[in-house]
Amino acid sequence: MQFLLALVVVGPLIGAVAALLPAPPGLKGRSPDQAVLRHGVTVTGVILLATLVLAAGFDHDHPSKMQATTDISWIPALDVRIHLGIDGISLPLLVLTALLTFLCALYSYFKLPEGPSPKAFVALVLVLESGTLATFAVLDLILFFLAFEMVLIPMYFLIARWGGAGRQAAAWKFILYTLLGSVVMLLGLLLIGLKSGTFDMVALATDNGRELTSSVQVTAVLAIGIGLAVKTPMWPLHSWLPDAHTAAPTVGSVLLAGVLLKMGTYGFVRILLPVAPDGMHTFAPYLAAFAVAGIVYGSLACLALARPGAKGDLKRLIAYSSVGHMGFVLLGIASMTPTGVNGALFANIAHGLITGLLFFLVGAVKDRYGTADLDTLAGATGAALYGRAPRLGGLLAFAAVASLGLPGLAGFWGEMLALFGAFDPAAGLSRPAFLTFMSIAAFGTLLTAAYLLIVVRRVCMGAHRDEPRVIADVQSYEFAAWTPLAALTVLAGLWPAVLLGLTDPAVQKLLAGGKS
Repeated sequence: MQFLLALVVVGPLIGAVAALLPAPPGLKGRSPDQAVLRHGVTVTGVILLATLVLAAGFDHDHPSKMQATTDISWIPALDVRIHLGIDGISLPLLVLTALLTFLCALYSYFKLPEGPSPKAFVALVLVLESGTLATFAVLDLILFFLAFEMVLIPMYFLIARWGGAGRQAAAWKFILYTLLGSVVMLLGLLLIGLKSGTFDMVALATDNGRELTSSVQVTAVLAIGIGLAVKTPMWPLHSWLPDAHTAAPTVGSVLLAGVLLKMGTYGFVRILLPVAPDGMHTFAPYLAAFAVAGIVYGSLACLALARPGAKGDLKRLIAYSSVGHMGFVLLGIASMTPTGVNGALFANIAHGLITGLLFFLVGAVKDRYGTADLDTLAGATGAALYGRAPRLGGLLAFAAVASLGLPGLAGFWGEMLALFGAFDPAAGLSRPAFLTFMSIAAFGTLLTAAYLLIVVRRVCMGAHRDEPRVIADVQSYEFAAWTPLAALTVLAGLWPAVLLGLTDPAVQKLLAGGKS
């Protein structure tokens, strides 16, 4: 188990280096480009298999216990250690990351985005995977920061070199926002480490902030919270996200929405809730207020983009929807209750599956029509995907209703549990305030349903007799890349205990200060 977890974290880095080397003569295939793309599929496939074996070997009877741990001294002077481990909180995120990266590599093998060398593309995707997996597996504050930062450079180049119109400005906006947030976050992490005498996240969580004064906790939560909020993204620190998604290639958008946004909310749960509970208690009402503002703002922005004549970009609309969906995650965390935090973790996974699928589908629509502009797609009578490409239209409608939180699909449980958490927040938090936040968030679900149903009507429905253009329906490689996401969305919706059975004991222990 220790070896497997180390392989999962380091394997993609080794694969990235190998991708830049010349292909061995017997493995070149039809061309060097095909060989390196096949290499990307193979490496991400091996990492996915390793995470599935890790999940199968995980002790499901004790999900609150750190498993597959490695603890080696790295920088003795600062007591920084190479400390790896997984529990019921990090394991689902590890599997989600490995799955989405593999599906992106498989999709890119058949549909590589236009840009420079495929070698560089595959290497960057693998470095991105390694950094994300490390973020969910490390148990040292300094290592967490290094892994957190490691993903920025590959994502910057994926947007800047393989993106669409406006890619340079979007990439710069992405890197500047996230780097500035990270600088502030590093100061908060150093403050915790120096004041408590350790950077070990397990020891800090067990101590539960007893070694830190209230003022230190408040300062640390403010500093670290800003860095995490930028990555989440929390309103009003979200403005880099729509530009980045609009400009990014399809697989870049899938990884950005499905994986990178989860790093911010994971940091809130793994670091701030157990390590600085007094500081989180102080800021919880403000975090909840920003969360519900993001829910309503994201929904209103989507409604504005969806209306006829607005020239709204479909990728931009899905990006704004992420601001709203991540608002539910933050609301659950702000409640500081097991119910709310479990809902936040469930919503994290559901968002990764559903929004990853949505970006795949919108990318496919853009490839077929040459545009993601809603007015152009809808035309005079509607894009009529149900008639022209029924499987593509059906999948888009399925992803949309999953995103709006239809009961029986994955999107429902996370939002419902987050609302329940806000209904009865942790002791000491103002219940009237959180009831108000819950009511606003519930109103946001109605707005979410409104804009997604408008999108389905305009893109999927309508007559197509006046426009005889034929477009390809779902191809076999698209079917292979999208089916796992659709199937897991149904599975998580019908059997939420699979995920909640993992997260709940770990959350209970985390909120209790390391006591099971």
